[in-house]
Amino acid sequence: MERLYNDVAFRISRLVTKAYSTSFSLAVSCLKKEKRDAIYSIYGFVRFADEIVDTFHDYSKQELLSRFEAEYYTALKDGISLNPVLHSFQLTVKKYDIPDELIRAFLESMKADLSKTGSYTKPEIERYIYGSAEVVGLMCLIVFVNGDKAAYEQLMRPARKLGSAFQKVNFLRDLGADYRTLNRSYFPDIDVSHFSESDKQRLVNEITAEFDEALSGIRILPRDSRLPVFTAYLYYRRLLKKIGRTPAGKLVSSRIRVNDFMKSLIMAASWCRAKMNLV
Repeated sequence: MERLYNDVAFRISRLVTKAYSTSFSLAVSCLKKEKRDAIYSIYGFVRFADEIVDTFHDYSKQELLSRFEAEYYTALKDGISLNPVLHSFQLTVKKYDIPDELIRAFLESMKADLSKTGSYTKPEIERYIYGSAEVVGLMCLIVFVNGDKAAYEQLMRPARKLGSAFQKVNFLRDLGADYRTLNRSYFPDIDVSHFSESDKQRLVNEITAEFDEALSGIRILPRDSRLPVFTAYLYYRRLLKKIGRTPAGKLVSSRIRVNDFMKSLIMAASWCRAKMNLV
């Protein structure tokens, strides 16, 4: 029966992933089941923590996040949780020996979001992006390389660059909403109320450079992990390209997205390039 519960827990993490991110879910679906379930469990964990911070405005977010963190560590110690997302995540952490430093760094960034308003300084945003995005990429990398420590060390920097680029694209996409709803700006030295074309282009150039460095790592990932990462990479580069073509004023007033038809084209292009070994 325990095996059945484990299976149910991973299925629920998969459901969470599909419900919150069709693009990420589409990319992950390319993996073999064992790795796919592990990535779903990581996404479920980080998604629920992020949901506490960004969505549950009518509740004590500090209390909910503290409880979530405590329940995770109890699950890790006991080897079981009746929260299926936490249960599947702790199984993945143990199976792949994911360092606790990565998980703590992520939770610290979530806690920072509970109290931070206004603009981040450069050291603050570097620390925040490391915890909120780069470490998530590193957790996934451990799964992608099957826990191979030498491969992990070799790919750490490109993985961090990819996580950083993904997060900065999200920041740009949500620029107006973060400013209006949360009174928050993730870009140091940029006044969102006077966001200009030069501001936008500088950020696009910065993110493009990170994507270029990340691609070198994607190309040497194990073949069975390369396709989903490359798919996500193409999706976010497409989103960045669309952001680059959008007037700065519109970025502040609306949320840019890639439509479902284009997502399907990206998936097809990624599959073809991977099959022809052109990644």
